[in-house]
Amino acid sequence: MIKQVIILRNDLNMRKGKMIVQGCHACLGALCLAWPKDLADWEKTGTRKIALYVKSEEELVRIYEIAQVALIPSYLVTDSGLTEFNGVPTKTAVAIGPADAEMIDKITGNVPLL
Repeated sequence: MIKQVIILRNDLNMRKGKMIVQGCHACLGALCLAWPKDLADWEKTGTRKIALYVKSEEELVRIYEIAQVALIPSYLVTDSGLTEFNGVPTKTAVAIGPADAEMIDKITGNVPLL
């Protein structure tokens, strides 16, 4: 099975709309990096996406780095801070996949659902 996991920071207290936008940025960024066969299989099987959350930038970056080492397509979003975060660029979200669900689960299996 192929899936994508989108991980958002919930310690930032983003507005719901902001969270959705950050998740979309992550999703699209990772899609651009996906392996063509995984992307085709993912589209054929319903484009499964799972939303998770972490409580800190450190957790978010750690998960992203593990996915990178595992060679799983992944994308880390750094918001420019223009509408929230007082003008400070802030890491907000990561998407991993679409890729093999078992590979993703080895990295995110213990991360709670959003």
